[in-house]
Amino acid sequence: MVEYAIKTPSHHGTWQQFLELWQTIDDCEIYSQAWNFDHFYAFGSDLYPVADDQPGPCLESWTMLAALAQATCRIRIGSMVNAMHHRHPAVTANMATTLDIISGGRLDLGLGAGWNVEESEAYGIDLGSVKQRLDRFEEGVEVIVRLLSQHTTDFTGDYYRVTDAHCEPKAIQRPHPPLLIGGGGRTRTLPIVAKWAQKWDGGFRSVTDWQDTNEALVECCEEVGRDPFDIQRTIHLPWDPGVDLSMLADRAAELAAAGLDQVIFNMQRTYAPADVEALGAVLAER
Repeated sequence: MVEYAIKTPSHHGTWQQFLELWQTIDDCEIYSQAWNFDHFYAFGSDLYPVADDQPGPCLESWTMLAALAQATCRIRIGSMVNAMHHRHPAVTANMATTLDIISGGRLDLGLGAGWNVEESEAYGIDLGSVKQRLDRFEEGVEVIVRLLSQHTTDFTGDYYRVTDAHCEPKAIQRPHPPLLIGGGGRTRTLPIVAKWAQKWDGGFRSVTDWQDTNEALVECCEEVGRDPFDIQRTIHLPWDPGVDLSMLADRAAELAAAGLDQVIFNMQRTYAPADVEALGAVLAER
């Protein structure tokens, strides 16, 4: 049965608004999870580009998640997704195990290679070429998995090196919190998903596009001898202001019928708790 989640991008809202939203999501049993995002700038009217004029407020994702973990008790939590170049993977591993403990074992660790040029340049964080991002990402995922699941870790790569490294205590979820990897690149990203991830997010895609990309993931799993059904599939569904909720629910049902495990309603702006309750009521009737 498909699960429903809400993503509240951490921009254009106050802490109190996000707190009330997440507590409402936690109270509505129709939702299994809430996500925020790992960005430092607010977005403009489009899904991805940073606003050209006033970026607006944007709260940091991990700091929010630690507080929201204490303010909720049921839903799974996570950031969709953490850009590898924002933090050293050893630091990310330590943050993840701590947050899993704080949340009582409710963390999904979202990971991505990173893409936002504007943010990276503004903050002086080296993003690199697409190849460099993916090379670094592949190394970083391995470092994280090994630190989360092994007593000691030694790793030497082109981007990262850890020596006799420890990450203690271990997370509640074993062998580690589920890794969700976002992206659909068939040459590099999907093979990494097939090797390491427990969950895969296809982003914003049509049913046909998702099905084609999913077939490519199945092939990648077969190449490494992994059962493709071991990986849960999620997808984003834009929740535009003023959209008819019945139409939104119909769209979610269409995606679910295609084989998705979780449909994530992505808020384009910070909505009121009543909006979350209203959508939940419509979904519950389906």
